[in-house]
Amino acid sequence: MKKAIAVISGGMDSITMLHEYAEKIGLACSFHYGSKHNDKEIPFAIFHSESLGIKHITIPLDFMNKHFKSDLLESGGDIPDGHYKDTLMQKTVVPFRNGIMLSIAAGLAESYGLNEVLIANHFGDHSVYPDCRESFILPMAQAIKAGTYGELLLMSPYVAITKRDIAIKGQKLGLDYSQTWSCYKGQEYHCGTCGTCIERKEALRGFDNTEYV
Repeated sequence: MKKAIAVISGGMDSITMLHEYAEKIGLACSFHYGSKHNDKEIPFAIFHSESLGIKHITIPLDFMNKHFKSDLLESGGDIPDGHYKDTLMQKTVVPFRNGIMLSIAAGLAESYGLNEVLIANHFGDHSVYPDCRESFILPMAQAIKAGTYGELLLMSPYVAITKRDIAIKGQKLGLDYSQTWSCYKGQEYHCGTCGTCIERKEALRGFDNTEYV
């Protein structure tokens, strides 16, 4: 029985989750919030959803690009190069992004008669992004359960594992990671030098078929 909505971007983590939990996913949802790489990643979200026979919708969140401050957004500055451990990467935080998206996903789930929300945040996100940490996910899960008639469950299956662990899961599933997008710069090819590209290289070490600049 299909019972979950999956929040997916088109990146490695959420596409792995989409395939791993495909049997229970009744709806996949992406958000176009004006990031520099939305137009590169969302087509992959659509591609993988369609390949699995899962209905996909894209929700526009134009207000975030207009009113929020982040270099990840089209309205922000240049994407910094460097590892996620560098404090510069904090410039790519979009304030409370996951909180907003999960709230909408919960409303969609209840509207579509689904009772779970899936999100693919992982352990490696924690140092930079506050709304990827378990300390955020747990109270958000309580709020979603308390605020819905169906007492919806928020599931974060990768919260305690690394991106490398996720990549190995995907390899076992036979995923072609060249059909995903990570780079925050959103140019023709992955830049290979921004934080998310460096993390991608580390995760896919030994089986990386990504085309970098």
